[in-house]
Amino acid sequence: MKRVGTPLLIAALVAVALLVGIVVGGQVSAVRDTVDDIFGNPSEDATAQAIDVINDDYFHTVDDADLENASIGSIIDHIKRRYHDRFSHYFTPAEYDRFKQGSRLSGVGIAVTEVDRGLRVATVYKHTPAREAGIQPGEIITGVNGESIAGKDADAVTSRIRGPAGTQVTLTIAGLDGKGRDVTVTRREVEVPQVAGRLEEVGGTKLGYVRLAGFFPGAHGELRKEVERLYSEGAQGILLDLRGNGGGLLTEAILVSSIFVPDGTIVSTRGRTQRTRTFDATGDALPRHPMVVLINGDTASASEIVTAALEQSGIAMVVGTTSFGKGTFQEVVPLENGGALDLTVGEYLTRDGTSINGTGIAPQVRAKDNPKTKTDEGRERALQVLAQGL
Repeated sequence: MKRVGTPLLIAALVAVALLVGIVVGGQVSAVRDTVDDIFGNPSEDATAQAIDVINDDYFHTVDDADLENASIGSIIDHIKRRYHDRFSHYFTPAEYDRFKQGSRLSGVGIAVTEVDRGLRVATVYKHTPAREAGIQPGEIITGVNGESIAGKDADAVTSRIRGPAGTQVTLTIAGLDGKGRDVTVTRREVEVPQVAGRLEEVGGTKLGYVRLAGFFPGAHGELRKEVERLYSEGAQGILLDLRGNGGGLLTEAILVSSIFVPDGTIVSTRGRTQRTRTFDATGDALPRHPMVVLINGDTASASEIVTAALEQSGIAMVVGTTSFGKGTFQEVVPLENGGALDLTVGEYLTRDGTSINGTGIAPQVRAKDNPKTKTDEGRERALQVLAQGL
């Protein structure tokens, strides 16, 4: 299961004092005095050995599964710090179960981006529980049902937010004013259209505005159909709004790019154990029209691939604020304990061969919406740029 996001070897450091006796309360307590007696065969897995010793000798009764989860979680935390990787995570068995059930559960109607403190709200969809509860884009979810989610995997956390329709979930929110609050939301079936478009008129010129919510199966077909409709109704150019689009499937990113880019490389991927692959445009692009792509700090992953492909091929100008900078992809690897690793296995390079990991895509024209006003200043500025290019 590859996302645009092996056997596990677990190592532990164990400090050992080899003593003949330990003084306890003024008396001598005999202890095992050989390495084999303490740890068994030295070739055995060190973590398993450490867990055995803790089970035998620790002064509290411990749970094997809890120790195993802590061991794997510590390893993932270490490699994230060591290699500056924000996106590798460990799913405990319970988290992985929720993750696999996610598509069958109801939600609250938000799109989010993973940040250090939790999940930043990228989009709040209309006619949803989140909109009705007053949750706003830019706010940060820091807890779910009273538990902190700082440093947790976005997929694992969103699977906790989703649940059976009619049930409730309490979200701890850090507001735009810096104040925290708890919001209890009742889950229900939420239909989020992947593509929404309409005609706009600027200075007497008809322009097409299209917003793409995510790169899920079939997104490219919906987008192409909408763009063709806008052209047929007289649109002279297209504004593609990818703000708040956190990505999705790599295949959809390639197919979406191919709607506009007639040929050449869209993206390439590489990794230590992944062979380098180059993905080209699939052909049958629509006739070229002036185009602008609108991005912000929550434009990530697959949406950054599309933005870079359109900009670097000369198809579109980029307007907005610098994108998120997610230039790696992950693979979900199930483990024998019922959990899974959501592991970074490679990085992607944009059309011209550069990495945007950690840096993002800088817009050619800066524009930003002011959430305190009814007008979408970012969209209005992007439409002006598009009209000027005609």
